[in-house]
Amino acid sequence: MEGLFIGCLTLGILFAIVSVVLGDWLSASLDGMLDFLSLDGYPVVQPTTIISGITVFGGAGLLLEHHTSLPAALVILTAILIGAAGAVVMFFCYVRPMARSENSTSYSIRELTGKIGEVSVTIPGKGFGEVLIKVGAGLTNHIASSVDGDQIPNGERVVVVGVGADGHTLQVSKLEL
Repeated sequence: MEGLFIGCLTLGILFAIVSVVLGDWLSASLDGMLDFLSLDGYPVVQPTTIISGITVFGGAGLLLEHHTSLPAALVILTAILIGAAGAVVMFFCYVRPMARSENSTSYSIRELTGKIGEVSVTIPGKGFGEVLIKVGAGLTNHIASSVDGDQIPNGERVVVVGVGADGHTLQVSKLEL
């Protein structure tokens, strides 16, 4: 029984070391051949969660076997329960928060309504210019027209009032505070 527990504990430790040290390199060199292991349709069943449960099972079994006088069947059952609890804790405290923290740089032009920007190319009264708007951690340029029909010079601060009928240009107005 001790061999099973040591094997599970060793497997988990080796998996952690290999995934931290060689994870990105292995993924790139194998060109995604192991992507099937992620089981995208089942978020609870992730390799990190499963391996952490196996590792906790091995460690708990080893400790229970050496430091308690429980019978072998009860040691295995208790180790399985502790390993399952460890996997659940790993999922809710690490895997799930990390999956939710992935950021995207995408945005919809309609989300820019109400944003403040700066004119980078003068906007004529009847025509188009360009505005610079902060989106997320970066800046983006957009074609813009004056909603009031007034010329807006370069460097002027503006507020996005809406999106043009074509769905590609911003309608802006001078920002007056």
